[in-house]
Amino acid sequence: MIVTGDLVEQDVDAIVNAANNDLVLGAGVAGAIRRRGGASIQQECDAHGPVRIGEAAITGAGDLPAHHVIHAASMGLGGRTSAHSLRSSMDHVFRLAHEHGVRTIAIPAVGTGVAGFAMDECARVMAGTLRDALNGEWAPGEVRFVLFSDAARQAFEGPFWATFDVT
Repeated sequence: MIVTGDLVEQDVDAIVNAANNDLVLGAGVAGAIRRRGGASIQQECDAHGPVRIGEAAITGAGDLPAHHVIHAASMGLGGRTSAHSLRSSMDHVFRLAHEHGVRTIAIPAVGTGVAGFAMDECARVMAGTLRDALNGEWAPGEVRFVLFSDAARQAFEGPFWATFDVT
């Protein structure tokens, strides 16, 4: 499912954070998670981090409606996201989701904010990593891409329709 909305308001098992590898909840998606979810998420991030670029970590979700936050470290602090780091971090996200019994997950356009990754390329990488995860052992009940604008939603719809032949 691809929707326009607010990631931090999603009532799902897990939301994905567009993270840096130091797991510092600064601006953008991470900042919204910190503001809405509370200090406990950053405290858990401090205990987990840093991680390597292209990896992910899972924490509780504090005061968010979700139960977990999975932090996709697609960039270094103040750095940029690449196709390789996005693909690798999302592979780790889906592995952690499977290992922790996540059945419903909400995902933003990781890397397209302060990390400067192109929205259309993000959509293609995300579609491919999700397809690979679903071809593995993980069988979620719902994967929801929650995008901030209609333009972002439209950028995602084309690659996903082509990859999964859905409407």
